[in-house]
This record gives sequence, structure tokens and C-alpha cells, in this order.
Amino acid sequence: MKAISFLLIISFLFSCRTSTESVSVKEVNVQNAAVVTAHPLATEIGLQVIKDGGNAVDAAIAIQFALAVCFPRAGNIAGGGFAIYRERDGTGYALDFREMAPKAASEDMYLDEEGNVVPDASTRGALAVGIPGTVHGMDQLFQRFSKLKDWNRLIQPAIDLAEKGFYLTEMQEDDLAEVQESIKKINKNETPFTVQRNRGEKFVQKKLAQVLRAIQQETRLGFYSGWVADEFVKTMENNGGVISHLDLLHYKSIWRAPAEFYYKNHRMLTMPLPSSAGVVLPQMFEMVSQYNLPGGGFHSPTAIHLVTEVERRVFADRAMHLGDPRFNRVPLFNLMHRDYLLDRMKDFSRDKATPSSEIREGVFTDRETMETTHFSVVDDEGNAIALTTTLNGAYGSHLVCEGGGYFLNNEMDDFSVKPGVPNLYGLVGGEANKIQSGKRMLSSMSPTIVDYPNKSLKMVLGSPGGSTILTSVFQVITNVIDFKMGMHEAVQAPRFHHQWLPDQIIMEQGGFDALTKKALEEKGHSIREVESIGRVEAILIEEDGTITGVADKRKDDHAAGF
Repeated sequence: MKAISFLLIISFLFSCRTSTESVSVKEVNVQNAAVVTAHPLATEIGLQVIKDGGNAVDAAIAIQFALAVCFPRAGNIAGGGFAIYRERDGTGYALDFREMAPKAASEDMYLDEEGNVVPDASTRGALAVGIPGTVHGMDQLFQRFSKLKDWNRLIQPAIDLAEKGFYLTEMQEDDLAEVQESIKKINKNETPFTVQRNRGEKFVQKKLAQVLRAIQQETRLGFYSGWVADEFVKTMENNGGVISHLDLLHYKSIWRAPAEFYYKNHRMLTMPLPSSAGVVLPQMFEMVSQYNLPGGGFHSPTAIHLVTEVERRVFADRAMHLGDPRFNRVPLFNLMHRDYLLDRMKDFSRDKATPSSEIREGVFTDRETMETTHFSVVDDEGNAIALTTTLNGAYGSHLVCEGGGYFLNNEMDDFSVKPGVPNLYGLVGGEANKIQSGKRMLSSMSPTIVDYPNKSLKMVLGSPGGSTILTSVFQVITNVIDFKMGMHEAVQAPRFHHQWLPDQIIMEQGGFDALTKKALEEKGHSIREVESIGRVEAILIEEDGTITGVADKRKDDHAAGF
């Protein structure tokens, strides 16, 4: 009854707003529970689940399906992702519901007869789609950790949003306007995203509501079999895709041991391969631990130079060594060994940049644009979940399932389409991440949970942003631990990024003064400015027990709690 009343209230509140009014809250300070997501509706839905007796996992499931409706550029049922779950006693779990290459995939599927990459083949249309993992992942979370044990209750808010509609925010209206022509070009039939609608009218998705009802009634089988799967496969066949019914039926998410490491006595839990977080983040933290990171001051040329030189080295290793561990013998022991990481920084100079052309991956004798979405939840029992999910590019492949009304991912571009050729995010890959049937593509998604040295819960965070996810998470954590910032300041602070290739520091516009940029250029760095980097959703449990939830100011992200 509480849930029904809540949905009526939310429906009323949002029916009273226009699409141009901002409803997002960027920070809450509460005592019991907090939820931070990319959209106000999803945040409030997740929080109400906790108020109704659910735990962090119940809230996460409801949020995931709600985002598939109200945040279509990245929220999804036809994408995939990763989740880190920490029970109140500190026990950690990692769920991999990353997409997979279909059986018919091949190493040269995006190359022409001369071996050149076919433009847009891995990013637009049906051939770019990987086997979705989201629905299977939510089912696995529910079966293992749900407290409510009421799947119907968790899906119903998303169904209501799709059937009754909701008002897009001003940013969402602008987003959809920008991709209208591309969506029309990719899709043979009219879609909910191309139908004529006046700005400020409710956005209704009847077909998606029907798909969600099938999932509500049949759990994962409602998506991977039956009429929903028929429509998915038909869309593939009609548009040159290769995913079959067997591909859908054989998909399985995987429980993995979290990647666990320490920085200044803080335990950190993040995702292992095929997420690169479990290698890149500990490498970065170990490398900077050799130096006095905060010594030069926050965002000083000294600090930025150090972090940049660390980033270019770990991204070189990422490009050449990392991939799905079922298909590659990844040299994890070597990559994580302290002696190796000390050696990687031997040619580091405090005075000048090391050109990326002079940085190669380590050699051993035995050998994700802001188009992802992340949310963080801490419930009133002290359980926490960090979940990052994606379609890859904004609105994925731009292809909409013909009978389902939802976007399909373009995750195949996260493979090395051709060794040495950059992907959508400019990342270069090698043989370890080449396309193989049944393989999971390498990811930058980095849902992360941090404990205090006394082993109590401290931070829950993550971000969208392709390759910038890793550096955004790293910088927010160091902002808190090294620069002693509160979570609001840590999340909203300007960010920078380097990924080995291209050889440049990407900086947020207006975030760094002219003297800092000049000092970096004098060291030999090239600088490119962009509008924004990452969108971190973070929760900090203060030492006095207060829970601070912070939503990134860069978009419509929303924090709530009680």
C-alpha cells in the first residue's frame, strides 16, 4: 500500500512540473539511508523501496528498471554492467552482467576486404549489439540478496513510468533533439524516440511497458525467451545483426570475487576483469603512494603532472594486456607486483612529461562520452551497493527493438575491433581484447566501495564516462583521502584525464587556471579542454555516522535519503 501511495504522489508531483524545471538535489545529509542516481525519479523510487522494508539490492533492482524508462540514453534492459555489493558485516560480492559477443561474432567482422575498419559498423545498427546481460543480472541479485522477495513490487514503478509517462528534463529534451536524425536513419520504423511530440509533453513508452510486464511475470525468461526474445531476434534479422535465440538463452551473469586492495589502510572493493578497474585502480594507487600526492596542493601543476604520468603508464598496460580472463592469460601477478610498479615509475621526471610514444606496456616472460550510468545505495541496515550499467554510446547503437521500444547496446565496440585502432572513447587495444565468440569485452566501469581503516563502510561511488570512469573514481577517492575534502567538494571539483593515447591531458573547461595550464605545457604536456568529465554518484559515511549522498552537478543527477 505504501508503494502505491508513493507512486501516486510522485506522479502528481511530476505532473505539476514542466520539462524545463530542475528537480534534482545535489546533496543530502541523513542518518539512515541514501540513494544517488542519474535521474530524480529513479532516486525516489529506490529510496521508497528501502522505506518499504527493502534492502540496498531491492532498491538497486527497482532503480535499474526505472532508469531503463526515465534515462534512456544509458539506463537499459538491453545493456549490461557490474555491481559491487557489501553486506553490513563487510563481506563483499561482485556480479558481472557484462554483455557478450554472440556465437556468430568473429575477429574480422568489422573489417572490409582490405582489412580496414568499416566506419560506424561497431557503433551503429544491429551488428554493433552484444548479448544483453542486464535482466539476467537483476534476476541474480534478486535471487541471492533480496529482502523483500517481491519481484513484482520492484518492477511495477518502471511499468507505471512507461505506461503513464513522465516529463523529460530540459537536458533530456536537448539530448533527444540532438540524436533524432541518427535514430531515424538507423531505424526503419517509427520509434517512441522519433514520434512527433511537443516539448514539455509527457513521454510515454507503451511498448516498453509491455516488455517490462513480461519481465515482471516471467523474471529473466520474460526477456530471454517468449515474444520479447522473438522481437529482439527479429530486429536483428531485419537489420543485419547476428544475435540468435540461442545466444539469448545461453547468456549468464557471473558471480566473481571482488578485486580487493588497500590504499593508506583503506580497503577498496571494485570489479575484477573483464572490468579493468580491478587492475588499473590498484596500479594507480600503488604508483602514487610512492610520492607525496597532496604535497604540491590540490590541482597544483606538481600533483596533476604526477597523476598524469601514472595514468599514461597504467593505460598502456590496459591496452595491451587486459581482456576477458576466460580467453586470455592475463599476467595479473606481474601487473600488480609492487616491484613492477616501482620500476614503471623509474623514468618519471618531476620536471617534464614522458611522451606516450616512449611508454610501452610492460613486457613479461610469462604472460566506456558520459554514456554509462552509475548509482550508489546505502540502506538503513548498513548494506551498500555500487552498480554501473551501460549501453556504451549515448542511446547505444541507436537501434530500437522493433516490438519492444527500447534501445539496443553498441558494446561490441568495446572490443579491439582491430589492434591499434581506437574505439569510440579513443582507447587503443591489442590481441587480449580481440573479438571472440562468447567473450566479454573489456570495460572501464568501476563500481567501488571503500572502507575506513577500522573496517567500517566509508564510501560508495562510481561514474559513467568511458575511459574517464577510472580516473574520475580515482580522483574523487584521493580528493577525500589525500586532500581531506568532504564528499560534495570531492565530487564537484574539476577533473582531468590522460589515457596514454592520444597523448594529451583532457581538462574540464573553466576548471583550471591559466598559470596551471601554462606550467603543465612547459613540462611538455598537451592540453585539450572538454565540457565535462565523468558524473560521479557517491555516498560518504561520516565518522559520526551521518550519511552524505552527493549527486554530480554536471547533469540531472539526484540524491535523496532519510
